[in-house]
Amino acid sequence: MYYINACSTISHQGSFQNESWINELKIVTNNSKLITPNYKEFVDAADLRRMSKIIRMGIACSKDCIQQAEIDNPDAIIVGTGLGCLTDTEKFLHNTLTIEGLIPPTAFIQSTHNTIAGQISLALKNHQYNMTHTQNSLSFEHALMDGMLCLDEEKDTVLVGSADENIALMDELSKSFNWSEIENKLTSGASFFIVSNAKNNLTKVQLIDCFTVGLNDTNPKALITSFLAKNNLSLNDIDLVLFNSNGTLKLDIIQKEFNPISVLSYEHFCGYYFTNVAFGMHLATEILNKKKTSFITNNKPVHRILLYNNFNNKNIGLTLLQALEA
Repeated sequence: MYYINACSTISHQGSFQNESWINELKIVTNNSKLITPNYKEFVDAADLRRMSKIIRMGIACSKDCIQQAEIDNPDAIIVGTGLGCLTDTEKFLHNTLTIEGLIPPTAFIQSTHNTIAGQISLALKNHQYNMTHTQNSLSFEHALMDGMLCLDEEKDTVLVGSADENIALMDELSKSFNWSEIENKLTSGASFFIVSNAKNNLTKVQLIDCFTVGLNDTNPKALITSFLAKNNLSLNDIDLVLFNSNGTLKLDIIQKEFNPISVLSYEHFCGYYFTNVAFGMHLATEILNKKKTSFITNNKPVHRILLYNNFNNKNIGLTLLQALEA
């Protein structure tokens, strides 16, 4: 059994340290801005100046999760990121083109994907298992499955999360490649969770299972049916599907495939980035925990939510959450 005991998200919604944020959801537009906390509450001012946006988000969400879960430190830190620290990567590449002679190593050191998990570990003074997963649009799911394996190996609590940042170059590339669906909608975001093998008075929902298929021509419907059957369920047992494709698939087609089950596209609320499925998992957790019925046709009770992450029918991630009283 796996349980989610704490969630923290920085996004284009007012989701950070805001219990009622799912009642205030707004569609992301060209004018939407990332809503960030006062990072000085989580990071020393001297260290803060040297940190890029993605590191700041990761540390703030991690510390917030630990505070919510009322633990001293997790038994593992696992992070998924699609593109890693883009700001520092761009800075390093710029230095290689503009500086003659020896290049300052700081930007290179901070540009690697595992910098996020490493900086969180340093901030928490945590010396436990530390891992980074970067598998394109399935990075968060792989981090989550790694966390589940850690719990199977008798760790008590794991910090699992994801972070990705957008830079101006990504917007330029989206225009150059004529990616009209995601043009001007590329965003940044971070979501972290405390996942445990034991339920307590802080537990929000139960995490049933997570599964991925990458770079494969798979029949999505057959894959979903098999995934649910493995957990002794069928589509009739699912109350809501939270869907994301980063602009590669049409929502109306997915709605027809799952009819009469309600389907909600959460990418409209968080924008497009490779690990936005973590935002979806936080949203699903709050819907189940707060028994929100406004997302369901006829306001039916919500007991189980399927997170369906499908990038162009090639990378498919499935995550199943269940209410505690289901």
